[in-house]
Amino acid sequence: MSSNALREDFPLLNSEKTIYLDNAATSQKPSSVIEAERNFYLNQNANPLRGFYPLSLEATKAYEDARRKVASFINAKTDQEIVFTRNTTESMNLVAYSYGLSFIKPGDEIVVSILEHHSNMLPWRMVAEKTGAKLKYLFCDENGLITDRNINEVITKDTKLVAIGQVSNVLGCKNPIEKVIKKVHENGGVAVIDAAQSAPHMPINVQSLDADFLAFSGHKLLGPMGIGVLYVKENILKKMPPFLTGGEMIESVTLEKVTYAEGPQKFEAGTVNAAGAVGLKAAIDYIESIGFDEISKKEDSLTKRAIDKLSAIPHVHILGDKDYKNHHGIVSFTIDNVHPHDVSEILSSEGICVRAGHHCAQPLLKHLGVNSCTRASFMFYNTEEEIDAFVLNLSRIREKMGYGK
Repeated sequence: MSSNALREDFPLLNSEKTIYLDNAATSQKPSSVIEAERNFYLNQNANPLRGFYPLSLEATKAYEDARRKVASFINAKTDQEIVFTRNTTESMNLVAYSYGLSFIKPGDEIVVSILEHHSNMLPWRMVAEKTGAKLKYLFCDENGLITDRNINEVITKDTKLVAIGQVSNVLGCKNPIEKVIKKVHENGGVAVIDAAQSAPHMPINVQSLDADFLAFSGHKLLGPMGIGVLYVKENILKKMPPFLTGGEMIESVTLEKVTYAEGPQKFEAGTVNAAGAVGLKAAIDYIESIGFDEISKKEDSLTKRAIDKLSAIPHVHILGDKDYKNHHGIVSFTIDNVHPHDVSEILSSEGICVRAGHHCAQPLLKHLGVNSCTRASFMFYNTEEEIDAFVLNLSRIREKMGYGK
């Protein structure tokens, strides 16, 4: 299908005169996702897991069907390895507070990639501070490349946890997580994978990756805001204490003793976001109807077009690799003497939505020698015409700022 045909499925893209290039922050939602949430509230609205009347049982089935869909999507061994959260940030904090504070000890090493979003960096700083563990960083070169030498030097016999994203939210580069996972397992540690930027764009197989933890957010995956996924290997999940306590995460409570629920329910305290889970299932269904081969082909084409055209504009500097294949729909850049916030404001006046700032990755930007940058990020529903309009308006910014052509 052409991008123009696919756009018909996205109401906002059809109703607004907007060129939306901030997909790495959140994606637009197809009608099927919006309708799935609407249908839940119209026809299935009851608390899952809490009632034995037909409406509650139907809500429970819809919620657990969503869990099974997610398990299939990432090839988990069982749906009992899927915990629903609010987003990737909550997933990482759940792992940090439940697993990290319980199993990381003084003298252990925690390794974090310098490329990480703050949500996969700050929880591990907290764990290190509270446990007395040593926090180390896995650095990359200017193109975002983490070498085998980096991995072998930084991950040691004392490394008990490594946190790394599959795809950088700033550079778009894909990290060698397979090598990282293998190395940390050789030393008896675990790997925590942030898949927020990869899940919308490429297939994920947690079994072949041998990931211990993997998280992503529904809102970047065409799904609703407020629903996230945490995958945990079942044997690890069984050992972890609850993150939050309260309703629905218990087996029994007396004045003297509490027995917690088994499986993911132990980590889903209170009333769950059932409508969000149902919407996420619809989003995955939509992605699977297109297929990742088609998605990658479209997004690679758009990324190549953007990089080729941006590279021809004087004073524009693309961060990361110049090869479009190492950007996965993300192009971050700076313009000489023009602040990224000004770039964003000027493009916004032309109806073009991009992101400007440090992108919740300040250590990475400092490592690359910049304070902030502008980021354009693409999805399969974007068009070549949108890329051309973005580049044309970008090429005029320095002139508008008084620097001449």
